[in-house]
Order: sequence, then C-alpha cells, then structure tokens
Amino acid sequence: MIKKLLAVLLTSFAASVAAQPFGSQSVLVVEDGTGKILLEKNANMVVPIASLTKLMTAMVVLDAKPDMDAEINIDQIDVDTLKHSSSRVPVGATISRHDVLLLALMSSDNRAAASLARTYQGGPKAFSAAVNAKIKALGMTHTVLEEPTGLSPNNLSTAADMIKMAEAAANYPDIRRITTSTRDTIKINGREVEYHNTNRLVGAKGWDIGLSKTGYTNEAGRCLIMRIKTAGKNATLVLLNARANSVRVLDALSIRRMISGAAAESKVRVIGHKRRAAKHGSQRRRAAR
Repeated sequence: MIKKLLAVLLTSFAASVAAQPFGSQSVLVVEDGTGKILLEKNANMVVPIASLTKLMTAMVVLDAKPDMDAEINIDQIDVDTLKHSSSRVPVGATISRHDVLLLALMSSDNRAAASLARTYQGGPKAFSAAVNAKIKALGMTHTVLEEPTGLSPNNLSTAADMIKMAEAAANYPDIRRITTSTRDTIKINGREVEYHNTNRLVGAKGWDIGLSKTGYTNEAGRCLIMRIKTAGKNATLVLLNARANSVRVLDALSIRRMISGAAAESKVRVIGHKRRAAKHGSQRRRAAR
C-alpha cells in the first residue's frame, strides 16, 4: 500500500513539475545518491556553458596535485581579449595558486582561470589534453571545452553532462569549500582585497548549498550549477541559458519549493497511512475480543 501511495505521489509531483514554467532554456534536477531525475527540460540540448567551465578547470588543476602554495604571476597573456571582460586581478600581481583557484571559482575571475591553465605542468597543451581526458573519463559525450574560462562560445555541453561534472566536482573538498564561501579576502600587491561569491544564493537564508558555480556570456545566458539540501532531500540542479539573473534565481527557488513540497507531501501521506493502519489494527483487536 505504501509503495502505491509513493507511486501516486511521484506521479503527481512529476505532473506539477511538467506544468511549472521555467525561464531557463535547459533544466535538469537529479536526486543525489539515486540518480533519479526529478525535473528535466531540454537536458540534452548542446549549448554554451560560460563559466561553468571553471569547475572542470579546477578539477584538472587539482588532479595534477601541484604546489598550491606556489606563487603565480598574473601575465598580460591572461587578459581576456575575446570578450574584454573586466577583472579585479591586476596584471603583474603575484598570488598563490590556492588563492588563484579561489578567485577563479568563487568570484569567477577569468584572468585567474587563464593563469591556472597557463601554469599547468607542461603548459596549455598539456592542460587541454588533461581536460579532454577528464571529459572522456566522466562520460561527458556531448561536451567540448576549448579553453579554461568559458568565455568562448565554443565551450559547449548539455545539462545532462553538467550533472556529471557537478557530481565529480563535489568529490573535491577544496571545490566544495571555495564555491560555498560567501566571501574571502586575498592580499594582492600588499593590499587586502575582498571578493564575493557570484551566486547570491550562497549564504542566503533558507539555502543549504553544497556546491555552486555561476556562468554568464551573451551566448550562454545565465547559467547555474548547485547541489542543495532541502526538506531532508539532496539534489543537484543545472540551469542553462536563462535570459536574466532574476530568471535564474526564480527557477532555483521554484525547484527548491517543489522538492520541499514533494518531501513534505510524502511525509504526510506516509504518516497518514501509518495512522490508518494503526486504527484498523486497533479495530481488529477489539473485534477479536
């Protein structure tokens, strides 16, 4: 009986999800541990992924086990000449590799990400080869990453492949810690500079986030990867190509609300079933007296 009730619950939940309008072009939500798809919209559409790329950059760098205390000099070659994006990391600054990784992930700095690839053991070609090997190892069959920042519109993937990348990234304590920090202070050229997380939901009331990465270019729109815990359920969500940051946030809020609602409804139904079962058992015992 309980299995039937749960089946009805999941069916009604899926129906409510299908009816829910989402502004992001591609949406995928997967239950952690089981891999069960909770929500899907254009999950296999190949699109630009912008700075979500930096999760792959971070994994490949950490896999090489470099000296994270070694200092990296930010070079002119690290400057974005494709989109001419701004950066608060000045050319000529010398920063530890650990702090450069923090800048690339938490504040999504493009110069930082570029310098990580440039200083990879063996250089940019070795870095690119390691990225391609990682993509293959993770089974990301619809992903192409040409460079480490996500600025290129040729960095392409799907929501389904991004879930695989998120699951892998969650196995790195440094990535989990950095991407879920609201802010941090780094000394640059002798001055303390505070940097903030690009995901304003990190640290927000009511949010329990275990992994986070935002992305944005004109071609990719607003993108987001998050691992969240709500109402006792753990899930990973991917949003690609939302036309505005507010749309991306509203989609994330809707997903959290639906997961919380489904969990609450499931609990109520199970409790109700147990109470009915107890009542029927009591009636049977009285009848047998």
